[in-house]
Amino acid sequence: MEVLLIDDHPMLNAGIVSILEKTGVFTVTGQAQSLQEAVNIIEKSDTLPSLIILDLLLGEDNGLDFLPLLKNICYRKKIQGVSADQPPVLVCSALGDSFKIQTALKLGAAGFLSKTSGKDELLAAINTILGGKVYISSELNSKLNINTTLYAKFTKREVVVINLLKANKTNKQIAVSMSINQRTVENYISKIYFKTGFSSREEIQKL
Repeated sequence: MEVLLIDDHPMLNAGIVSILEKTGVFTVTGQAQSLQEAVNIIEKSDTLPSLIILDLLLGEDNGLDFLPLLKNICYRKKIQGVSADQPPVLVCSALGDSFKIQTALKLGAAGFLSKTSGKDELLAAINTILGGKVYISSELNSKLNINTTLYAKFTKREVVVINLLKANKTNKQIAVSMSINQRTVENYISKIYFKTGFSSREEIQKL
């Protein structure tokens, strides 16, 4: 599986590359030290990476700004007829406050990992998000007041739907925001009802 690493710390990058490539499963095919460099790598490639690992501190760049950029790139590629399912993004950062974690997840990140995490947790986080679920570092979970149930029980797409429901968006607005049809939105909501035992949008909004 191909990985794009977006981080401006060479020594840390070397460590992550070594960990991933020793698995025999992952190959780091791109490394970027800025958002523009990352965008250039993705736009020039005929295919998207299977996974993106993203730091939030990139010199003058804010790593969070990459998430909407990635969504737009994938959308443009689909219009051009290129198969461009958005790859999962694992944020790996020294910044670990509750606001940044939840903002990253709302913007589409699939996981948030502390840079102090070890090799085993890095690989566990990657396997979790590649399986379609959300991962938050155990260290950050223990320190911060994060609704861990919300992010552990649901897939990344279901979390996006929940956050849009909590923002009082209609099914049509959710469909437009996620570039899907309303039937798919209804299916996501049904799955959320099933997993929670809820039967109304008002109950979901209290999550």
